[in-house]
Amino acid sequence: MTRRREGATSELTLIERARRTQLIEVTIELVADRGYAGASLAAIAERAGITKAAVLYHFPTKAAVVRAAHEHALAALVADVAAAVEAAAPANRPAAYVRSMVGHLREHPRHTRMIIEAMVHDDGEHDPAARWGPLAQLIDAARLARGASGDIDPRTTAIIVGGGIDAIVAEQLHDPDYDTATAAEHLVDMLETTISR
Repeated sequence: MTRRREGATSELTLIERARRTQLIEVTIELVADRGYAGASLAAIAERAGITKAAVLYHFPTKAAVVRAAHEHALAALVADVAAAVEAAAPANRPAAYVRSMVGHLREHPRHTRMIIEAMVHDDGEHDPAARWGPLAQLIDAARLARGASGDIDPRTTAIIVGGGIDAIVAEQLHDPDYDTATAAEHLVDMLETTISR
């Protein structure tokens, strides 16, 4: 079987796109259920009902299919959060960010596990500013919209809020009955107090 060129997704047929989507979804399921180590090429192939060679036709390595699965999960998260943030007034965007982030991760636990596993197995190219930067900008814009004049550090505030989101999501993964919506509201209350100074 000839291997498909990596990065040639614009040239894929409808069937090839459907198969790649299936492999990405299967990989997310496996990583969520078994962890990174449990998502071998053989396991991906078995779960998809195809041969390992067929997986390798679409993705040259396990790392490539896992990277595609991580990118898919992250893109879904970013799209949901961006839509919620854009729908809110500038003064309310940090709260919309927190609520939508926690809400998306609550509603998509497999995506949550995929994102966490990918971060654990990160190749070291992760830029922390990519995580806190957008929220820091939202905090600055919210403070401007509210006419807040107190001296706060948006970067530190964004890092603390990000840590709070991570803790809420981690607790929900440990205890599926944990009330993340209420926890998100508590975090929003703390954030609102800081932003309004």
